Amino acid sequence: MISLLRGEVLVRRADHVVILCGGVGYRAAVSAQTLGHVPACGREVSLHTHLLAREDALTLYGFHCEEERDLFLMLLSVQAIGPKVALAILSQGPVRELAGAIAAGDSRRFLCAPGVGKRTAERLVVELRERVAGESALVGSMAAPAGAEAGAPALTAAAPRILAREGLVELGYSLGEAEALLGECAGESAEELIAGALKRARGVV
Repeated sequence: MISLLRGEVLVRRADHVVILCGGVGYRAAVSAQTLGHVPACGREVSLHTHLLAREDALTLYGFHCEEERDLFLMLLSVQAIGPKVALAILSQGPVRELAGAIAAGDSRRFLCAPGVGKRTAERLVVELRERVAGESALVGSMAAPAGAEAGAPALTAAAPRILAREGLVELGYSLGEAEALLGECAGESAEELIAGALKRARGVV
């Protein structure tokens, strides 16, 4: 199994890249999010990968982080979602934002992805909601404060709003915007608060 590529970018297209590793060029299909992390041709890049083997083809998929690969594999487990649709979903936003939408049960968040209809979006949320909420890598990336050091003691359960605020800041919101979005959001955990805030940001509530 090819799980990581590190080498020179030879080709950079809208839906794939080619990475030169040890004299061999590996073509990897990528999401728009990952493509945004791939530098210009001639520069070095590292991509986490997943090799999908089928009777008629071997297809390599590249991801800028392990969390994106994990969510890709979860999406593939949902009926009617194949690799192409999974990449289209991943192209809709940062992994932690998509994971937050799934955890919040926000199926409408995925309707803008090509190939995803209302029924598929609802099935996606129903089948993955508990898995995403229980996945420490995805949930941790949503709630971890920006700049937190490895091995640092975790904040206590008494401070979920602080964690949620820091998580929103890490998503790109300003401190003021994060405070405004949290507003009257209710929840016992940072994940619930973030999910509520993201709903408010999209005008769902």
